Amino acid sequence: MASDEPKAKKLKLSEDEKTESPNKKAATELSPNLLFGMGNPLLDISAVVDKDFLDKYSLKPNDQILAEDKHKALFDELVKKFKVEYHAGGATQNSVKIAQWMIQEPHNVGTFFGCIGKDKFGEILKQKAEEAHVDARYYEQDEEPTGTCAACITGDNRSLVANLAAANCYKKEMHLDLEENWELVQKAKVYYIAGFFLTVSLESILKVAKHASEHNKLFCMNLSAPFICQFFKDNLMQVMPYIDMLFGNETEAAAFGKEQDFETKDIKELARKAQVLPKVNSKRQRIVVFTQGKDETIMALGDKIETFPVLKIDPKDIVDTNGAGDAFVGGFLSGLVQEKPLDQCVRAAHYSANVIIRRAGCTFPEKPDFK
Repeated sequence: MASDEPKAKKLKLSEDEKTESPNKKAATELSPNLLFGMGNPLLDISAVVDKDFLDKYSLKPNDQILAEDKHKALFDELVKKFKVEYHAGGATQNSVKIAQWMIQEPHNVGTFFGCIGKDKFGEILKQKAEEAHVDARYYEQDEEPTGTCAACITGDNRSLVANLAAANCYKKEMHLDLEENWELVQKAKVYYIAGFFLTVSLESILKVAKHASEHNKLFCMNLSAPFICQFFKDNLMQVMPYIDMLFGNETEAAAFGKEQDFETKDIKELARKAQVLPKVNSKRQRIVVFTQGKDETIMALGDKIETFPVLKIDPKDIVDTNGAGDAFVGGFLSGLVQEKPLDQCVRAAHYSANVIIRRAGCTFPEKPDFK
């Protein structure tokens, strides 16, 4: 930024700012590639199923898991037996799309990296990203097909079974390290990676996280699922010192607290304990944001815990909760990129989630109605 331009407040919490918003000034001028996301691009195959189907494949009504051998037949059966819908998915990609939708102009504020196959599903993901005005730079390989995620819906619950396939083949040296790709990483000022990517490429996450930390840019991550907190705990804790903003829901927060021996089930206390975990960049205090479905959202910031009520919705208007968490983060990121105060970021997050749960998949109307 040239020295004669008015100085916009940087996205940081320095020691003298304490618990004030990191972004106090009005929204800044936006340009392409300010928001960077990296994760597992998946094609969601969603259907309303019955309890027998869940029981057959030992699925909990509300969960996220990686497909095992016993789930191989699930994908075919889902398509044959139920009315399915296909949507471009993957948690991080969803959030970047929602952020772009909330921002609208200019296009391509959001950048996304991930791995797909050279196949029909991969072409659909490319087309959908383009339609969403996201600058998706996929690593394309032909050893594995494009990943899929079965979204098995019962009532207002969704059980997600991800077959990562190609998404699991992301390679730092084959994609992230390439000069033209790394330049896009450097252009960003807000970074978001869902915890799901911890199962794929820890070295890619750490390279981006360290860049953000060294340049005092904002690195955000999501706990994403209880299994990440449990079985990928070591990977998660290697990244934790670089996390400036941590997202999660109540079940993920509880699983994280249990694994970290926080010795509490109180969500406010869980947020506070996650907030004070060791951190590399001391110029920013970590912010922890935990959602609780229809109950209030919790934010730990400095020595304060703030709560924000969610927008009310009639249960009969809820079509699909599958994308709610991704949409929440997407709305929040749209506020962060525009350097809005944190309470405005939460408001944008609640609005986005409220829109998305009224629709099938993580889809949205042409324009947001958000002031």
